[in-house]
Amino acid sequence: MSIPKEPRQLMINLMYLVLTAMLALNVSAEVMNAFFTLDKGNKASINTVETQLDQTVDGLKELLKDESKAKYQPIEPAIDEVRSAVADFNIYVDQMRDMLIDASGNKNGEVDEGDYIIDHGKEVPKGKKNKDVTTRMLVDEGKGDELKEKILETRQRLIESYTSLLQEHGQDFGLSEQEIERNVQTIGDNIPFNVDDETWQETDKTSWADFKFRQMPLAAVLPLMSQMQSDAKSSEASLVNQMATLAGGRVVEFDAFFPVVQAEKAYVITGEPFRAEISVGTYSTQINPDDINISVNGNRLSVGEDGRAQYTASTGTTGQKTLNMQVSVRNPLTGEVTEGDGTFTYEVGRRSVTVSADKMNVMYIGVPNPISVVAAGISSNDLRVSGSGGGINLTRTGTGKYTATVSEQGTANVTVSGGGLSPTSFEFRVKRIPDPVAKLGGESSGDIGNGTFKAQRGVIAELQNFDFDARCEIVGFELVHAPPRKDPVPVSNPGATFNQATRNLVNQAAPGHRYYFNNVRAKCPGDKVSRKINPMVFQIR
Repeated sequence: MSIPKEPRQLMINLMYLVLTAMLALNVSAEVMNAFFTLDKGNKASINTVETQLDQTVDGLKELLKDESKAKYQPIEPAIDEVRSAVADFNIYVDQMRDMLIDASGNKNGEVDEGDYIIDHGKEVPKGKKNKDVTTRMLVDEGKGDELKEKILETRQRLIESYTSLLQEHGQDFGLSEQEIERNVQTIGDNIPFNVDDETWQETDKTSWADFKFRQMPLAAVLPLMSQMQSDAKSSEASLVNQMATLAGGRVVEFDAFFPVVQAEKAYVITGEPFRAEISVGTYSTQINPDDINISVNGNRLSVGEDGRAQYTASTGTTGQKTLNMQVSVRNPLTGEVTEGDGTFTYEVGRRSVTVSADKMNVMYIGVPNPISVVAAGISSNDLRVSGSGGGINLTRTGTGKYTATVSEQGTANVTVSGGGLSPTSFEFRVKRIPDPVAKLGGESSGDIGNGTFKAQRGVIAELQNFDFDARCEIVGFELVHAPPRKDPVPVSNPGATFNQATRNLVNQAAPGHRYYFNNVRAKCPGDKVSRKINPMVFQIR
């Protein structure tokens, strides 16, 4: 970014940098690290399911070695196709993750140690807070839409593999036509790997990718992607187990369990309850809820039919909170009990609000002054924004956006309340528009050519280094013609355009003549009376 020469513009740029830094601080390091904890949990769940699938497939292959099971041979290539489709999808997502990490890191075309930093004792991506890269690549450049199509394409491959197997060989496996038809019709409802293509259409977003990824930091995008991979792996497990069951070859073997937390928020406000859904990292619908034991900080939770437990905690104090979780699952086939544990960290904060003028930390009379209201932990629908002093009037123009008009010099206050936030006021200076600069032919004084001077039609008032869309008008001036060795001749000119008397003096211009524009007056938006601005002196050459 180039450094502006004008002190006023430099001050504006510095204020933008400060505001950006303030907004960035609203997201704490602990919240960012919570995203990486979720991402790590998703990866661990994928690995656990992968191990279970390998055991199931190995058991099926061993079973199919029996010649009496020859009719079930078509199951094996169908399973291979399902596993290949999910493997292809996972490779695609891993490559996209690497692309985002590198693009927000050292940008050398590969993921290496230069793309990571050590933060709070953990290695995390250098660009974990970067929203520009994720928005540009996933939304603006279409990578998000490409990901959506990849999900739908992979889902269709899974459904077609299972459907073809049943339609071509289902009767050989002993299934009736009704059973085949029922299983084919319901297979899409039994796999979680899909795209929610309806919710985003109820918002102001333009696409699924826009809804999912715009202005999302890298730290939040990574667990979203690993969750997609986890859903794909769960769908793979569901189909493989159903296929293996056709041959009586499904093997249920559990060797690792861990608690998974799906929190409503990783950052909550004091007084609001912290709510989370806690489940076992690997799960089968054949497991009886009575065989699952989930506890948080030593307190056992009630487990539902879907293997999940609901957890709610009060948030009376601020700061970082940690959940120590333990799970145990009894294998329904062997009776063996396997245990696991884990932790989840979230943060409790207080509501806060920031109000800033989008142009400068000042409001001007006569022009609309855009302001932004940024509130942490408060819905924009619950905010109440009002103004006082300076003749201020506020109009809402969008989410967190307002326009203020003021009419009196001094100070104005913008007060924000609602949503549990006590009334908080922000003071702004109210000033009139700065003096414009009187100019003739683009200059305010100096030497000017004879022909150029005579070609002018009047005087203009130019606002310099002023970011608002405003225009000042010249309301009058006095012109004094001072030819060499003669008495000066003055005329009065109301308005900006030369009147006939002024034109007559201007037409007398010749090299060596001098012209004085005195008592130049202008009126700007919001002015009740005109103001005196700079005089001008021109030497004709």
